[in-house]
Amino acid sequence: MKQATFVYRYPALLLFFVLILAWQGICVIFKVNEFIFPSPWQIIQSLIEFHSVILKHAWATFWTTMIGFLISIIVGVFFGFVIGSSRIAYDAFYPLMTAFNALPKAAFVPILVVWFGIGAGPAILTAFLISFFPIMVNIATGLATLEPELEDVLRVLGASRKDILFKIGLPRCLPYFFASLKVAITLAFVGTTVSEMNASNQGIGYLLVSAGSAMRMPLAFAGLAVIGVMAMLMYELFSAIEKNTTAWAHRKS
Repeated sequence: MKQATFVYRYPALLLFFVLILAWQGICVIFKVNEFIFPSPWQIIQSLIEFHSVILKHAWATFWTTMIGFLISIIVGVFFGFVIGSSRIAYDAFYPLMTAFNALPKAAFVPILVVWFGIGAGPAILTAFLISFFPIMVNIATGLATLEPELEDVLRVLGASRKDILFKIGLPRCLPYFFASLKVAITLAFVGTTVSEMNASNQGIGYLLVSAGSAMRMPLAFAGLAVIGVMAMLMYELFSAIEKNTTAWAHRKS
């Protein structure tokens, strides 16, 4: 019974350990060279051996990602509110924002380097550019999908357009907002890492390039693992906040 309970409560953790064991087993059985595909044990050894270097670069990646992510929240919420609160604004801005989101953000890195130089600036802006769109879209969707019947009833009761948006629309947007944060934070780490690989002398992206050029594949995979852990922890943080603040949206009738 306890084993079954563990499976149902922690399926992701169980699947993770199964995949790690299978990975380790494949590398051992087929004697895979670490320069081709390092085993989990070799990656762990690199994490231990180079822990100080990895922590230094991980911290650089983390704070640049958080700054870019914070900017994306501010800009995304603002534009989402503007677009979602007006049908004209929705029809005017949404197609343009969609076209902008289709552009590969890695292509902006050389331009950002020319504007801001090599360093944290391009990484922060790349994290922002790649992560603000999900936030904007979800806020706009939450506001734009208010039922017309509900708005009519509220107007009959004397509510103004401002009251409807701030007292009804914004609370209704919270589930959309937290859902977008969970998506956007993972994208922000991707943007930061891509920028660091091309335009920085610090961060996990820089570590990946350096380890790859030195043929230290276990160290490169260790850097990828650190990125995955940071993104997963932030995802779980927003999931916990979402459950505690929007439980009403997930209750079954």
